[in-house]
Amino acid sequence: MPRKLFSTPTDCELAFYDAFERADLKLMVAVWSDEPDSICVHPQGPRLAGLAAIRDSFAEMFAGGPTRGMRIKVSELRKHQGQTLAIHSVYETFAIDNGPEGTKQEATPVLATNVYLLTPHGWRMIVHHASTLPDGTTAEEQGVARILH
Repeated sequence: MPRKLFSTPTDCELAFYDAFERADLKLMVAVWSDEPDSICVHPQGPRLAGLAAIRDSFAEMFAGGPTRGMRIKVSELRKHQGQTLAIHSVYETFAIDNGPEGTKQEATPVLATNVYLLTPHGWRMIVHHASTLPDGTTAEEQGVARILH
């Protein structure tokens, strides 16, 4: 069966977060390149290399099925794109809607770098590296107003 075609890096990224929210392992695997050097680093986790290791990590995460009401808000997109490679830096905020009262729990944002490669079969993710923010900071505090010298 042919894999899904992602015509842009953004299409691939949207599918990645959709697969994450729905705990859809088949779609998650379709997002990834089968390059042997594909890399995934979950927050505070080891470096996983290759599609088999990456698939196994998501299979473990998704084993309980989707978390009801979980949404991932992606914000502060910064991107660089060439002919065959695209790099997206984003903040991921995981939120869970706890019911009819509209109560929401939001986790501390995670800083993520997603790298996409244009393959003969469309754009595919080759790197996802997510890390927690330093204690006591928010995405806004880490945003574009920050000056590095």
